[in-house]
Amino acid sequence: MIRVVIADDQALVRAGFHMILDGTDDMTVVGEAGDGLEALTVAAETRPDVVLMDVRMPGIDGIEATRRLRAAHPPDEPPHVIILTTFDLDEYVYAGLHVGAAGFLLKDSLDGELLQAVRAVAGGHNVAAPTVTRRLVQHFVSTGPRIADTTSLNALTARERDVLKLIAEGLSNQEIAGRLVITEGTVKTHVSRILAKLGLRDRIHAVIYAYQSGIA
Repeated sequence: MIRVVIADDQALVRAGFHMILDGTDDMTVVGEAGDGLEALTVAAETRPDVVLMDVRMPGIDGIEATRRLRAAHPPDEPPHVIILTTFDLDEYVYAGLHVGAAGFLLKDSLDGELLQAVRAVAGGHNVAAPTVTRRLVQHFVSTGPRIADTTSLNALTARERDVLKLIAEGLSNQEIAGRLVITEGTVKTHVSRILAKLGLRDRIHAVIYAYQSGIA
């Protein structure tokens, strides 16, 4: 059972997410919070697998709450954070990724996208594939600073460069396998080697690197 905490200052939003998540057989909402500080307290008390974290909340906002939450746990251990945002709050998403968020979703995402994202991050993966997520990442990376030293790219093989470009397009491992006519297991191996060679924490940061370095 995937344990989830919902942090949002709007009670109606929390109620909506609560209903969606508790309506599944593999998820349960173990706590709610109306601000960032309360989110930290509730997470410490309930030990969730995933925290749905709104960006703009009174007191400690979602970015700072995520930073503190992730700083207290190893990168590969729960709770994993999904940043919740709206188009007018896009500027916070990039900051959220850099403080350790496992991904981000628009608040008006379809129910299926929300459930898929929760399952993905609970399994140790990152949310970077949905089209809207890809658009947001592309926007922020294209307006952010470029990486001056791209010598680390020289460590990648031609096939690994191909895989990195497709990751940046938001393709899943299965889709990359189909595009390159290789097995999904081979794609996973390539992704692991790319992250190791470039010193990147996760798939989302691979997307950011690809755009900042100009490879995508």
